[in-house]
Amino acid sequence: MILVTGANGFVGSAVVAALKRKQQAVRGAVRSSPMEGGVTVGDIGPDTNWLPALDDVDTVIHAAARVHVMADTESDPLVAFRRVNVEGSRRLAEQAAQAGATRLIFISSIKVNGEVTGTSKDDRPFSSLSLASPVDAYGQSKWEAEQVLHEVAARTGLEVVIIRPVLVYGPGVKANFQTMMRWLVKGVALPLGAIHNKRSLVTLDNLVDLILTCIDHPGAANQTFLVSDDEDLSTSELLRRMADSLDKRVWLLPVPAVLLKAGAVLLGRRDVAQRLLGSLQVDISQTKETLGWAPPVSVDDALKKTAEDFLSRTSG
Repeated sequence: MILVTGANGFVGSAVVAALKRKQQAVRGAVRSSPMEGGVTVGDIGPDTNWLPALDDVDTVIHAAARVHVMADTESDPLVAFRRVNVEGSRRLAEQAAQAGATRLIFISSIKVNGEVTGTSKDDRPFSSLSLASPVDAYGQSKWEAEQVLHEVAARTGLEVVIIRPVLVYGPGVKANFQTMMRWLVKGVALPLGAIHNKRSLVTLDNLVDLILTCIDHPGAANQTFLVSDDEDLSTSELLRRMADSLDKRVWLLPVPAVLLKAGAVLLGRRDVAQRLLGSLQVDISQTKETLGWAPPVSVDDALKKTAEDFLSRTSG
């Protein structure tokens, strides 16, 4: 039996669906709103009782988390992130080991490594050897959670697999990626035609395929894997290829990046400028070599699938 936490989330629900297609015994754990064949565990933290969900479970895929939000209303966001992402993960790992599970796959984040690459000639893509350098509370909590899980593994013998995805997109994607598609469908002229950054992305299908590979691969035990589509795009190129997938004409104005950065700083939106103009690349060589794995879905096929889903949901 495989337990998937956060089973009604963007990643968790896709993992559950993929396991069911393979006729694998799977149980979903959610905080509320019970799902068919699932277990409700309530709020996640140091006191969560995971044991009912862990009955007869061999492998845990831990996708539940307090996620990064743009406008956090918590007085101390790091405390809130730690309660769910660190202490909740510790509690799950300890009870998973107690219940007899042998492996836990933790969906972490590239934010553990940092927010940007390519800021100098010596900068390289993040790799499995890169030092952790989180810059916000979410990234810090994910890094601390990884350390906690390794500690539990050393103490109990539970195998822990860490996966750090970059930005995940695919059918049902929301947030900035959905906003980008809305701009393109409306034909909004965007001042992003002269952006030559490089961003690594990962489609949901490729991430799920890697997660399923890690369930029983002997080389995955106690390893950390970075994951992407293995093809990096500039913001300008992403917009053009997304527009092609949407069958829309794209209007990209060639405004110099330096002017866009200056304007973002004046408006207090440095974070937005970083995501649109900065680079964040990952090297997944270690993931491919250790697991004998390669992303099965191409970027263009993934963008087309994402576009078709978006158009079907927004038509009318």
